[in-house]
Amino acid sequence: MEIARNILVGIYLVICLVLIVLVMKQSKEDSGASGTIVGSSSNNFYEKNKGRTREGRMKMATIILTVLFFILSIVLGIIYV
Repeated sequence: MEIARNILVGIYLVICLVLIVLVMKQSKEDSGASGTIVGSSSNNFYEKNKGRTREGRMKMATIILTVLFFILSIVLGIIYV
Protein backbone atom coordinates (compact mmCIF):
# COMPACT_ATOMS: atom_id res chain seq x y z
CA MET A 1 0.00 0.00 0.00
CA GLU A 2 2.96 2.29 0.69
CA ILE A 3 4.22 1.97 -2.91
CA ALA A 4 0.80 2.82 -4.36
CA ARG A 5 0.55 5.85 -2.08
CA ASN A 6 3.98 7.10 -3.18
CA ILE A 7 3.09 6.61 -6.86
CA LEU A 8 -0.16 8.55 -6.40
CA VAL A 9 1.68 11.38 -4.65
CA GLY A 10 4.21 11.49 -7.51
CA ILE A 11 1.43 11.65 -10.11
CA TYR A 12 -0.29 14.32 -8.01
CA LEU A 13 2.84 16.47 -7.94
CA VAL A 14 3.36 16.15 -11.69
CA ILE A 15 -0.27 17.13 -12.33
CA CYS A 16 0.12 20.12 -10.00
CA LEU A 17 3.22 21.38 -11.79
CA VAL A 18 1.78 20.89 -15.29
CA LEU A 19 -1.46 22.58 -14.23
CA ILE A 20 0.44 25.59 -12.91
CA VAL A 21 2.41 25.91 -16.16
CA LEU A 22 -0.73 25.59 -18.32
CA VAL A 23 -2.64 28.20 -16.34
CA MET A 24 0.28 30.63 -16.50
CA LYS A 25 0.65 30.20 -20.29
CA GLN A 26 -3.00 30.86 -21.12
CA SER A 27 -3.99 34.26 -22.37
CA LYS A 28 -6.83 36.36 -21.04
CA GLU A 29 -10.01 35.88 -23.11
CA ASP A 30 -11.95 38.84 -21.76
CA SER A 31 -12.38 41.68 -24.25
CA GLY A 32 -13.13 44.18 -21.49
CA ALA A 33 -15.49 47.13 -21.54
CA SER A 34 -14.78 47.96 -25.19
CA GLY A 35 -16.05 44.55 -26.26
CA THR A 36 -19.24 45.13 -24.34
CA ILE A 37 -19.86 48.57 -25.82
CA VAL A 38 -18.82 47.82 -29.40
CA GLY A 39 -19.96 44.23 -29.40
CA SER A 40 -18.02 41.26 -30.58
CA SER A 41 -18.96 38.91 -33.36
CA SER A 42 -19.12 35.33 -32.14
CA ASN A 43 -20.31 34.01 -35.47
CA ASN A 44 -17.00 33.99 -37.31
CA PHE A 45 -14.80 31.10 -38.40
CA TYR A 46 -12.36 31.44 -35.50
CA GLU A 47 -15.08 31.28 -32.86
CA LYS A 48 -16.58 28.16 -34.41
CA ASN A 49 -13.22 26.34 -34.58
CA LYS A 50 -11.69 27.61 -31.36
CA GLY A 51 -11.32 24.08 -29.93
CA ARG A 52 -8.93 23.11 -32.72
CA THR A 53 -6.46 25.89 -32.02
CA ARG A 54 -3.53 25.75 -29.64
CA GLU A 55 -5.43 27.81 -27.08
CA GLY A 56 -8.41 25.48 -27.32
CA ARG A 57 -6.24 22.43 -26.71
CA MET A 58 -4.55 24.13 -23.76
CA LYS A 59 -7.95 25.00 -22.28
CA MET A 60 -9.16 21.40 -22.67
CA ALA A 61 -5.95 20.05 -21.10
CA THR A 62 -6.40 22.47 -18.20
CA ILE A 63 -9.94 21.25 -17.61
CA ILE A 64 -8.89 17.59 -17.73
CA LEU A 65 -5.95 18.14 -15.39
CA THR A 66 -8.14 20.10 -12.97
CA VAL A 67 -10.61 17.23 -12.78
CA LEU A 68 -7.75 14.78 -12.20
CA PHE A 69 -6.34 17.11 -9.53
CA PHE A 70 -9.61 17.10 -7.59
CA ILE A 71 -10.10 13.34 -7.96
CA LEU A 72 -6.56 12.63 -6.74
CA SER A 73 -7.03 15.10 -3.87
CA ILE A 74 -10.06 13.16 -2.69
CA VAL A 75 -8.36 9.78 -3.15
CA LEU A 76 -5.23 10.88 -1.29
CA GLY A 77 -7.38 12.37 1.46
CA ILE A 78 -9.12 9.02 1.90
CA ILE A 79 -5.85 7.07 1.81
CA TYR A 80 -4.10 9.25 4.40
CA VAL A 81 -7.01 9.19 6.87
